[in-house]
Amino acid sequence: MEFQSTKGIFLQIADNLCHQILEGKLNPGDRVPSIRDLAADFEVNRNTVMRTYTILSDAGIFENKRGIGFFVSDEALELVRSREKSTFYEMDLPDLIRKVKLLKLTSNDLSELLDVIKNNDCNENE
Repeated sequence: MEFQSTKGIFLQIADNLCHQILEGKLNPGDRVPSIRDLAADFEVNRNTVMRTYTILSDAGIFENKRGIGFFVSDEALELVRSREKSTFYEMDLPDLIRKVKLLKLTSNDLSELLDVIKNNDCNENE
């Protein structure tokens, strides 16, 4: 994973884990890698991963079962999806709308784009 300087490493690791939940790579009830293992995988300090796990636990995405480890909570998928939607609406969508206006894209242009996305989704499901 390539870390960006614009966002804390612990937040980037949290985003990575949340994306794994959205992609179905981590499912509710799954045990997540130990702090030590994940720190070794990302080549970061264990305290950085501990901070990530604390944030995700506080958000209800992970559950800490003392002596056993951290697990993906039953509500994790909905919590992550809700959080990602909020981020998209607050951060990404305004930039997208600005770009659409700058490029003077029409509703036909956007409709064609949505059709391409829809067709790609259909092809992936086959």
